[in-house]
Amino acid sequence: MGMITYTIDNRLYINVTNKCTNSCIFCIRNTERGLGEGYDLWLEKDPTAEEILLEIKDPQKYDEIVFCGYGEPLIRLDVVIEVAKKLKEITSVPLRVNTNGHASYIHKKNVPQLLSGIIDRISISLNAPNKERYNEICKPFSEDIYDHVIEFIKESKKYIKEVWVSCVDIISQEEIEECRKIAQKLGVNFRLRAYEE
Repeated sequence: MGMITYTIDNRLYINVTNKCTNSCIFCIRNTERGLGEGYDLWLEKDPTAEEILLEIKDPQKYDEIVFCGYGEPLIRLDVVIEVAKKLKEITSVPLRVNTNGHASYIHKKNVPQLLSGIIDRISISLNAPNKERYNEICKPFSEDIYDHVIEFIKESKKYIKEVWVSCVDIISQEEIEECRKIAQKLGVNFRLRAYEE
């Protein structure tokens, strides 16, 4: 079985699932190297909340705990909520979710509202300034998902303290600036991620 948790720069990452609703052209899953040597993130089966919590021996020693992994963590919304609630009872370390912003559409629920009070930070991958480019770069399961990602960002701002929107630097400088302007307009933080071949 692949790693359920792993540490980078004193942050603990929780690998919730391999399943994803995107098939991004830049995804590390598509590189032979993946995350690098020593990080086997392919899960044979999705871990339960109990299995995840058993892996986290001392949550207080980290700077941050992040729900992410090889897939889209919020596909397994109930597990993320259960683990986050338990962690909130035993640690003051900030909890973050890295997501593609599809969860409210998938679950037909206002997911940011459900994460309110248990998730401190959320990082949403925007990756493109418009629907056409998003479909080209992220190859999502639905061609109309881009507007739902924008809606997810708006809702996140209402319910989560710190909201980040990110894009990968494989797009043009002009498109990066457009993404930055979208983040600015929505009143959230912007981060550019480096593409690693």
